[in-house]
Amino acid sequence: MSQCQTGGVIILGGTPIGNLSDASARLRQTLESVTVVASEDTRTTVKLLAGLEITNRPRLIALHDHNESAISAEVVELARENDVLVLSDAGMPTVSDPGYHLVQAAIAAGVTVTSVPGPSAVLTALAVSGLPTDRFTFEGFLPRKQGERRSLFEQLGREPRTMIFFESPNRLADSLADAVAVLGADRHAVVCRELTKKFEEVKRGTVAELAAWAAEGVRGEIVVLIRGAASTIVSLEAGLAEVGRLVADGMRLKEACAHVAESTSLSKRDLYQGALEGKLN
Repeated sequence: MSQCQTGGVIILGGTPIGNLSDASARLRQTLESVTVVASEDTRTTVKLLAGLEITNRPRLIALHDHNESAISAEVVELARENDVLVLSDAGMPTVSDPGYHLVQAAIAAGVTVTSVPGPSAVLTALAVSGLPTDRFTFEGFLPRKQGERRSLFEQLGREPRTMIFFESPNRLADSLADAVAVLGADRHAVVCRELTKKFEEVKRGTVAELAAWAAEGVRGEIVVLIRGAASTIVSLEAGLAEVGRLVADGMRLKEACAHVAESTSLSKRDLYQGALEGKLN
């Protein structure tokens, strides 16, 4: 004889990232049935309920970065008896939003965690970017301080996967300028602004081109994508060997250095200097 589960569960609900019509039928059904909703901002949840014309009036509990650790145990206890729907302001809870500590607490307490999938700014941006989608890494929000941002870009300099970041519109130009300084001006990138909203915009180009565009001022919710270092050549010695092969095939030295630099994370200047110093194999 099978046993039926008793008590409640923690439900992570994916909410629209801009367009209210993207709310799933399951999310609507869940909002109509649950008695408790733990949300990043209860005011946003009230607007969501009104916008979706939900007649149910669940108990609303604020669950945000500043109180999540303190109230997770309380929410888990509520979930032993009632389903608790967890919502962030937009997208999926726990992904650069509150919810991670709650999920960890629920797992430790033996309370089931499930989800009602929904829109994702990360995957939406990746899908429309035109950059490689087979492998990618999501790095969350870029650091606020320049030194920390540049350090992160240095760590990711040889990352072969498409890199995805969230960023504030007020810091976008500075962050792209840091990417130019560390990753090089010619790395391909994409900035997605206001995804799924009326003024959605997708800007594609090199990081240098996008930095110049952003310097004029940008508004809205921002996702930044930067192409990974698509290189199998990881050492200067190997890069110079490739330059030598291209030169032997008839390509001019500067063109050969530029070609190898474009397809690797190596510097065109370092390649050219190495070639002049006779380091070609």
